[in-house]
Amino acid sequence: MSDWRPTASAAALRQRAAMLRRVREFFAERGVVEVQTPLLTASGVTDVQIESIATAAPAGWLRTSPEYFHKRLLADGFGDLFELGPAFRRGECGRNHQPEFTLLEWYRVGMSWRELAGEAAALVRACLPGRELSIRFASWQESFEQRLGIDALEADMRTLSGLADGAPAGLDRDALLDWLFATRIQERFLPGEITVVHHYPASQAALARLDPDDLRVAKRFELFVGPIELANGYHELCDPIQQRSRFERDLALRRDRGQEPMPIDETLLDALGAGLPDCSGIALGFDRLLMLACDADTIEQVVSFARRPGLDS
Repeated sequence: MSDWRPTASAAALRQRAAMLRRVREFFAERGVVEVQTPLLTASGVTDVQIESIATAAPAGWLRTSPEYFHKRLLADGFGDLFELGPAFRRGECGRNHQPEFTLLEWYRVGMSWRELAGEAAALVRACLPGRELSIRFASWQESFEQRLGIDALEADMRTLSGLADGAPAGLDRDALLDWLFATRIQERFLPGEITVVHHYPASQAALARLDPDDLRVAKRFELFVGPIELANGYHELCDPIQQRSRFERDLALRRDRGQEPMPIDETLLDALGAGLPDCSGIALGFDRLLMLACDADTIEQVVSFARRPGLDS
């Protein structure tokens, strides 16, 4: 007999409902408007870290994020917005991952990445009442210097490999840096602290603009509570030519790694060409935030019907 019961308790699901209300109240107080955008897209994403889930009829992909739709709204003059809804990523199933999950994404016109990181920290505190959470900012480069004693922006592969005992074989430079960060740095973040790691290397800029004061790094940040990664944010890139170049670089990397090629989203590039306002944006894993609120050990405990590894339904 199948196990038909929910994976989350009734108490966790009630806490989910309360947190959904709290998030919407947070943005209503700030004049940020909720939007709904399609779950089905004509283009997947080129990012080598993300695999899209394809659909057959109609042909397309389930969205990995509403980001491209949001930028089209912003280019049309909509203004500050947020969305709270499902996103999908292939191959993600584990303690903190589900192939279908709830994503909170929002954009603020005229706001710097640091201001947005502060707003995200305020949201986290609002959703975790009664917890004394300090906030610490550290650059990606500083994080490596403090924990591993290297300048990770300049270190060669030999230096990095010498620190990476236990890493999977065949990792390229960015993948090796990600592994070192996750296993040597992130795991040491303090449970009672919000950590904002900022200025990731230009090779990991994705859709963030580069820092004009140091073109080796991008205005990208990630927010953690303890060792749990909650959010990824950018001072958004507005240049369609640069963005196309990055998409093409992604596709070359996907080819080199044997990953599925993905079509470039031309509608996004056209929107950037029409004029994306100066803005910062962030995507936050709502289920992970709920895990913290519920003191849950796994994401299954806060999702009504979680997908378990090896099961088709």
